[in-house]
Amino acid sequence: MPPTTRSTVDRDPNARALTPFDYGLYLTSVLVWGLSWIAMHYQVGQVAPAVSVVWRFAIAAPLMFALAFLRGERLRFPLADHRYFLGLGAAIFSTNFLLFYYAAQYVASGLLSIAFSLASVGNIVLGAIVFGARIERRVVVGGALGVAGIAAMFYPELGGLRLDSTGLIGLALAVGGTLSFCTGNMLSVAAQRRKLPIFASTAWSMVYGASFVTVFAILRGETFTIEWSATYLGGLAYLGVAGSFIAFGVYFTLLGRIGAARTGYTTVMYPVVALLVSTFAENYHWTVIAALGLAAVLIGNVLVLRVSRP
Repeated sequence: MPPTTRSTVDRDPNARALTPFDYGLYLTSVLVWGLSWIAMHYQVGQVAPAVSVVWRFAIAAPLMFALAFLRGERLRFPLADHRYFLGLGAAIFSTNFLLFYYAAQYVASGLLSIAFSLASVGNIVLGAIVFGARIERRVVVGGALGVAGIAAMFYPELGGLRLDSTGLIGLALAVGGTLSFCTGNMLSVAAQRRKLPIFASTAWSMVYGASFVTVFAILRGETFTIEWSATYLGGLAYLGVAGSFIAFGVYFTLLGRIGAARTGYTTVMYPVVALLVSTFAENYHWTVIAALGLAAVLIGNVLVLRVSRP
């Protein structure tokens, strides 16, 4: 991947058309993380969720350090820079994951997908607050269409959902995880504006995130074991290599190139891929409402990725 330059990070990312390389990054992020939902399903079992997260980044972080080294990125940074890595590790590589893992114990996956898709709107709002980025009407409309489309696609699953006290807890956890993810996006943009190399920064952030989750697991008295089954190990391998090493490297690179507002729409596309896979793997039945939801998501995607007018 070509290094992020000043022109791709500092200027308004909405003011330029996406290049074929940008589209490649976008598609890779959507496909890899879209398939991660299936892999995470195979992580539920004997191993505590927090411990699975630790194993996941124990695989991804060394690979990210190796890639950074091969690319010639520096690996040593002053303490001032480690503040960004610490924040990114706390926001995305620990809090985000833990909140969603525990939210899944209270609410259906469809509601989790809707909550996470709100990152497409959260990135727009935080980008405006933190960096003074312009709020494009078409991006807001596209994000709203995407969230509504995801809700329609999961309507059969949500039809009998009751948000009692338990459901509200799960929803609150999911929204908290989404806000944590968006906060991490802002920290990544800020780090790239300081010209911190993407892959070395991500590697250090994964180390901090895994450390936080390790402490959390120890305090909860979790046992650091591994389930020696083909399904668990296969899911772990996919999440560690593709879902973390490749996906986060691609996502943060895309974030620096096209901005948080447009990159955030990938969170709407992940559940779409998951449902398409579920159509063949789990016999998901499409309805008229779900088809209309898919159409809304795709229209929103076109609106978000369009070039803004001067």
